[in-house]
Amino acid sequence: NQAKYNEAKPLYERALRIHEEKLGPNHPDVAMTLYKLAGLLNEQGKYDNAKLLYERAVEIWKKVHGPNHLQVATGLNNQAGLLIDQGKYDEAKPLYDRAIEILEKVLGPNHPNVATTLNNL
Repeated sequence: NQAKYNEAKPLYERALRIHEEKLGPNHPDVAMTLYKLAGLLNEQGKYDNAKLLYERAVEIWKKVHGPNHLQVATGLNNQAGLLIDQGKYDEAKPLYDRAIEILEKVLGPNHPNVATTLNNL
């Protein structure tokens, strides 16, 4: 519920500040905190802010793990879902397509995660 979201947001923001200060802005823990905060904002309907955080998390994962990592695919999938929630289907499709490309490369074309992402299209 909204009260729980309001309690969680400052905790994520505090964790983000600590991670950035102690680990640097491009650490995977920073990306994961951004990702979780983006999910929270998405649930609250704060799509623009969530989109920016998802994008930042994906960019960190690309730098740290490379462009074809599962974490990148997960981030792209969630970015696309956020766009779908806003009715922005044309913007979501290339993100889903890229996520599927990564998943097929890493997991194989018949993996259940590929099927799940295909269903999101």
